Amino acid sequence: MRWIIYILFAILYLLTTLFGLGPVLLADGSFRERMLTLAVVLLIYGALTWWLRTLVKKPGKR
Repeated sequence: MRWIIYILFAILYLLTTLFGLGPVLLADGSFRERMLTLAVVLLIYGALTWWLRTLVKKPGKR
């Protein structure tokens, strides 16, 4: 069961990297727009990491 969670989160991290960091690095928008996008992407990374840690640290629930 745990390996399914790791695969799911690996896919989520890859999608966040592709669709989040791509516009930050390659977009031709203004600097402010790119920094706002970077802040949102970092918040998504933080939320994903927190969610993964809470799922993995509950061994008795499964």
